[in-house]
Amino acid sequence: MKCPDCGTDSFYVKDPEDQYNISEFNLEKGKIEYVDPDGDDERVEVLEDTEVFCNRCAWHDKFKTLK
Repeated sequence: MKCPDCGTDSFYVKDPEDQYNISEFNLEKGKIEYVDPDGDDERVEVLEDTEVFCNRCAWHDKFKTLK
């Protein structure tokens, strides 16, 4: 599971209630690995219909498009 444009496995999501709160994650073997392991309370949950953004390029779409 990589970005269809640049090939990275590094992404982030924005909190729909607070656009300044973001959660960064990497996709390792198809599993979400959050970059900040201590931020459990602040993490934005990633679901199939969650819009995800690439950390390296301008690509963004629903999480389910990465599968």
